[in-house]
Order: sequence, then C-alpha cells, then structure tokens
Amino acid sequence: MAAAATVAWLPAVFVLFVAQVACEYGMVRVVSESGGPKGKDYCILYNPQWAHLPHDLSKASLLKLQDWTASMLCSPSDLPAKGFSNQIPLVTRGNCTFYEKVRLAQGSGARGLLIVSKETLVPPGGNKTQYEEIGIPVALLSHKDMLDIFKSFGRAVRAALYAPNEPLLDYNMVIIFIMAVGTVALGGYWAGSRDVRKRYMKHKRDDGPEKQEDEAVDVTPVMTCVFVVMCCSMLVLLYYFYDHLVYVIIGIFCLASSTGLYSCLSPLVQRLPFGRCRVRDNNLPYFHKRPQVRMLLLALFCVVVSIVWGIFRNEDQWAWILQDALGIAFCLYMLKTIRLPTFKACTLLLLVLFIYDVFFVFITPFLTKSGNSIMVEVATGPTDSATHEKLPMVLKVPRLNASPLALCDRPFSLLGFGDILVPGLLVAYCHRFDIQVQSSRIYFVACTIAYGIGLLVTFMALALMQRGQPALLYLVPCTLTTSGALALWRRELGMFWTGSGFAKDLPQPSWAPASAEGPQLPKGSETAPPQQPPGEAQVKPALPAEQPPALTEPKDMAAVSTQEPASPASCTPETAGLPGTSA
Repeated sequence: MAAAATVAWLPAVFVLFVAQVACEYGMVRVVSESGGPKGKDYCILYNPQWAHLPHDLSKASLLKLQDWTASMLCSPSDLPAKGFSNQIPLVTRGNCTFYEKVRLAQGSGARGLLIVSKETLVPPGGNKTQYEEIGIPVALLSHKDMLDIFKSFGRAVRAALYAPNEPLLDYNMVIIFIMAVGTVALGGYWAGSRDVRKRYMKHKRDDGPEKQEDEAVDVTPVMTCVFVVMCCSMLVLLYYFYDHLVYVIIGIFCLASSTGLYSCLSPLVQRLPFGRCRVRDNNLPYFHKRPQVRMLLLALFCVVVSIVWGIFRNEDQWAWILQDALGIAFCLYMLKTIRLPTFKACTLLLLVLFIYDVFFVFITPFLTKSGNSIMVEVATGPTDSATHEKLPMVLKVPRLNASPLALCDRPFSLLGFGDILVPGLLVAYCHRFDIQVQSSRIYFVACTIAYGIGLLVTFMALALMQRGQPALLYLVPCTLTTSGALALWRRELGMFWTGSGFAKDLPQPSWAPASAEGPQLPKGSETAPPQQPPGEAQVKPALPAEQPPALTEPKDMAAVSTQEPASPASCTPETAGLPGTSA
C-alpha cells in the first residue's frame, strides 16, 4: 500500500515542481498615470507560495506604485503615516527578512510588494506558517529596472503584477533546428566530397595561392585526449575568471570566424568573371605569391564583417544575425579541416565528449557552492559578471514568444558549436565512406537524419525539464547507434570501423601517373607504346600534359605549349622557371 501511495503521489509532485519552475518569473506592467508613453513590462522574480499572480494581464489590478526605496521597511516606524492602502510599495532589500517586510506592507493595506535589489535576484523565501499568513504577492525587482521605470514614466505610475504561462517550446527552436541540421548536412557533404576529390587531383599542379586548399588534419587518439583536457581546463578557467578570459575568447572567435567565412566564400568568388588580375611582383609576406585582386577584396570583406560584429556584438536587435552567420561559417570550415579517419576514432571522440558534456551539466551542480552547472553558467554568462559579456561560441536566436523567461533570464535560445561540430565530424566520415563503397550516400543520409532526431529529443527534454540540457547526451547515442547499426546491417562493419581502403583502394584514372614507375624514367616512354594494348594508344599523347612539368623533357614541354596555347597555366608566371622555357 505504501509503495502504491508513493507511485500515486509522483505525478502530483512532478506537476507541482514544473509549476513552480514555470511561475518563478513574472512581469510587472508599468504605465504612466498622466497617459504618457505606452506601458512596458519589466522582469520580476517571485515565490508563488506567498501568493499566486494571475496569468492574464486583463485580470491583474492596476495599482499605484509607491516609491518607498528610501526605507528598508523592517519596522513599523518605516511605514508612512497614511499606510499603503491599495498600493504596491517599492522598498529596498536588506536588514531584515522578506517575511518581515511583506508582513508590515500587508498590515498597512498594500496589495503587493516589490523589493528592489542591487544584487542577483533570488526568490523571496519563507516557511509554511509564513506562507499561510501572507496573502499578497511579493517579488524582487532589479535596481536597474527601477531606475528605468522612473526615467521613462516619471514618479506618478501604476503597475500590475502578473505571470503569463511559459510556452513549452519557442518558435525560435525551428530556426535553430534548421541552422544546425543544415550546417551538419552541408559541412559533412562538403568535407566528404572535398576529401575524395583531393585524392584524385593530387597530381594536379596549382596555378595560384587562392586555389590551394587547406590540408585536412586527421584526429588521433592522443589529439582527442589533449583536446578534451584543454576543453575541461578552459571551461573551469572561464568559470572562475570569466571577466578576464571572455575577451580572449571573443578575439579568437573574430579571427577564426573571418577565416571560416573566407574559406566558405572563396569557391563562389573564384567563379566570378572579373577581378582575375594579380598584384605586381613584390617581396611582401603573402603578396609575393601574387594573389588575385578579387581574393584580396574577399579577405578584406571577411575581416570587416568580423570587426563589425566585434564592435556591435551586444546589440541584441541584429548582432545575433552576424554572430550566427560567422558561427556557421566557422563550423563549416572546421568540418572541412578536421577529419576523423576511422569510425573507431569517431566513437572515441564522441563518447569522451559525451561524458564531458554530461559531467559539466549534471554533475558539477553538486560540486559548486552556488549549485549551478558550470557549463550552463559559462554558456549563458555568470549573473554576477561585471562585464555582462556573453561567449560567442553559440548559435543564438531571440525568443519569439512573449514570456517571462525571454524578458528576465534568457532572451535567446542557444546551441553550442560543439553540438554541431562533434556529430558533424561523424557525418563527414559517413559521407566519405559512402563514396568509397558507392552506397548512394546511405550512411550520410541516415546519420544526418539521426542527428535531426537527436536534436528534436534535446528540445523535448529542454521543454519538459525547463533547464539547460547537454545536447550530446541525446545526439551521440542517436548518431553513433544509427551509423553502427547500418554498417552491421550492410555487413560492412569491419571496413567501417577501421576505415580501411580510404587511401590505397581508391581507383586511379587511366590518365593519372599513379604508379611509381611512370615518372622515374622519361626515356622509357619511347619503349612504352609497344607494351600497351592498342585501345590505350590514343591516350598516350595526353599523358605528358598531365605529368608534373619537372618530370617532362624540354621537347615535350614545347609540344605541350604549341598544342595547348589557351591553357590557363600558360598565362601564369610559374612556367618561367621550367626547363626548356625562355623569357
């Protein structure tokens, strides 16, 4: 019977808990008695156990707001001679308990109490007996908001206290979902296609620095361990020295995001039909490579965009758009540059970061004095930060619903870059593997869909728990399980696990000098035609044109230059130093 009673009480306890969390934030609507500017909402933090606030503004009483902040309201001598009849007094926090303040206000006829605080807002607490005695709402208002009220509306104002229901999910989650899934899909597709294309084009010679793509970096187990240790150290340092290190992170983001934006836009700019002229010969760093003018203009544009965001980063009306654009470009650049060579490496990285994410969100509240999660505290910015700066390593979208949470605590919904990059590296690996086994991108599509499902589960957990969630807790199992199960079902788990065949099993085109014997002895090419099948004799004249110029005889180079006068390489200065050419 006891067990049955306990089970029966669990839903009620859960509902009560959710209701308290949802109603912890409220609003005060302030209007001028003289009919001046339109009313405005301000954030308040209240405890519903004192008295409940109406959810609808139309049901809230519009009462006179009495400025009594010169008093602490801790003794009867602090009360005005005429009392607070049908008023909402504003008093200063401190010197006595919340109960003593609200008891005096209620006894003098007040219909509510607003306590002005210069410190971090906390719910006004009490005990059960005090809750039963008090029948008026009591809430905390920030000192900054109080100053704004009197500056905007004057001293003669009226106020109404209410607490609109918090929506389970904001519409901005749809925007975040599209940006995150789109970035993972595009980055994974681009990284996989670029990696395979570079293997086929290894023998090609570049004609300019702007066509040289960055080499991908293979992640090793040692690099994974070092990376996780660095993440843990940086997160702890940010927690304790946030105001000092936040500007370092902002500077790094400006530099990295401008580089990422350049990397993403350069393939598009190279298709433009103008700006192909190059700078003159010089000895300046980088410019001695004679880059094209259009690429210099692109680099200048990317730097300007990054600087504009850095200057106006705290403009909540529009700066988030620039931050998201730069963040997406940064993520695409990282997905293109960092490569996981095997599914074993993918599993190691994702599982280690899975533990890291869960630990710093769910375990650290038991280790900190404030009881707050280190991850959430750093991501959203400490409430006691003197700089009020926010870390830029997140996608953020302003809340579209009018709610206390949007006004008070978190006006933006956030998704960290790590929740995009970590699963995105697995998606990129799946796409490369698809191309190798010619599987019509089934691994890539399945892993991308699994990422989207994991993100939806994250949003559902966020709505149910009403607290920050470690997204990797849901994304890692979805993506890893889907990819591994698909490989097992297709009987390719061994190859998928080890990544075997990525370098050595790539089919070489008939015109590529893949064998080591081809370029070693140029004179041997005279005896090669009798050994080739008759069907391959037609491709023989094109072979020297595809070989590196340093391995071709002078007379062959002359033949090439007469046969291909319109080749783009012939108008670049690189050929001036080749054997057999003259100025």
